[in-house]
Amino acid sequence: MARTLITGGLVITASDELHVDVLVDEGRVVALATPGSHGWTADRTIDATGKYVVPGGVDAHTHMEMPFGGTYAADTFETGTRAAAWGGTTTIVDFAIQSVGGALREGLDAWYAKADGNCAVDYAFHMIVSDVNAGTLKEMDRLVSEGVTSFKLFMAYPGVFYSDDGQILRAMQQAAGNGGLIMMHAENGIAIDVLVEQALAAGRTDPRHHGDVRKVALEAEATHRAIQLARVAGAPLYVVHVSADEAVEELAAARHKGLPVFGETCPQYLYLSTDNLAEPDFEGAKYVCSTPLRPREHQEALWRGLRNDDLQVVSTDHCPFCFTGQKEKGRGDFSKIPNGMPGVENRMDLLHQAVVDGHISRRRWIEIACAAPARMFGLYPKKGTIAPGADADIVVYDPRAEQTISAATHHMNVDYSAYEGKRITGRVETVLSRGVPVIEGGEYVGRAGHGAYVPRGLCQYV
Repeated sequence: MARTLITGGLVITASDELHVDVLVDEGRVVALATPGSHGWTADRTIDATGKYVVPGGVDAHTHMEMPFGGTYAADTFETGTRAAAWGGTTTIVDFAIQSVGGALREGLDAWYAKADGNCAVDYAFHMIVSDVNAGTLKEMDRLVSEGVTSFKLFMAYPGVFYSDDGQILRAMQQAAGNGGLIMMHAENGIAIDVLVEQALAAGRTDPRHHGDVRKVALEAEATHRAIQLARVAGAPLYVVHVSADEAVEELAAARHKGLPVFGETCPQYLYLSTDNLAEPDFEGAKYVCSTPLRPREHQEALWRGLRNDDLQVVSTDHCPFCFTGQKEKGRGDFSKIPNGMPGVENRMDLLHQAVVDGHISRRRWIEIACAAPARMFGLYPKKGTIAPGADADIVVYDPRAEQTISAATHHMNVDYSAYEGKRITGRVETVLSRGVPVIEGGEYVGRAGHGAYVPRGLCQYV
């Protein structure tokens, strides 16, 4: 493996900004030093003058090849991880799914098979628990010992993934004992289904009504309920894809009380809104996801939550469905539109644009996109930072390059971009995954199978 020297750049981590050179050997960062203070030699030198040198992104919420609504997410582990690399993300944490009536192990093994030999960057798994029972609870202990240390439960999707409060409490109690982290999709799915039925009966069938029925109050109520159940169980809680101001308030109040409660949001909630859901000619279907897009006034609460650390992580919830042939399944009935949006390639750039726009600092960019997800899910300091001993997952980033996001130029296996035509400042130039070039000079030089499975430790915030 080539010994690599990255020189001349500004190294940005969650804690520091330093003009230092970085020496990489055997897939790891081995040293950092002020330029001119060392006599290092290397097989390859990367000149990062005028550029940022940042850790590879950690996207802790993706759904490659996920079955949903009679179809599958359009990105495979091969296409999805390649697109992630193009966007400066070098680790994903995807979701293995337990089938109702099946074992956790069966679901996990199925996802191992999907990913093995196909990934361009490193990967790990959470476990979706669809059927909480005595056997499932015992399996949770075994999975934690094997490095699958987080479990997602749903208050939404009755008849598919839904767990009732008793099941949720039992799973939380189990996690409190084994050190696992419960991840929660917090929406009141029982009430939402009533509102869906009423909307369709009244002829409200367009995509915009997907947002109308999934009300802010029902996200906030479920977030509050999840927090209280976790409090009773004595378990930490991570609420996924927070989209609404009232849900942020619930998280902030819990954290103010000292509870181990954490929150994630996604770029779509920071940049898109119900205006997109209301686009004419069924175009709004492109933006159907759950939790749904909210009115624009919610965005400032999310940015403030990220600045104040009431929200700790920005992930993508990448779950792409093509407009043609997949999203179109819901013409005439918004409830049949596959829920999900593409974004794994755009996250690092969109968050850098947030730096440019003054929403967050450079170090906070790296915190919410790299370090915090790595700490949250037991990957730090192997992932999420640039420090001696860390994996050499490194991005050379040009902060002045300009680009326009478009489906015509992206690398995700989906026929539209959620951010079509958006002009942003900043672009990935070079990506190393464990010291091996994946993106170089604006070209993909990686390969399927380079990405390795990474067992995880426990949440490092608890």
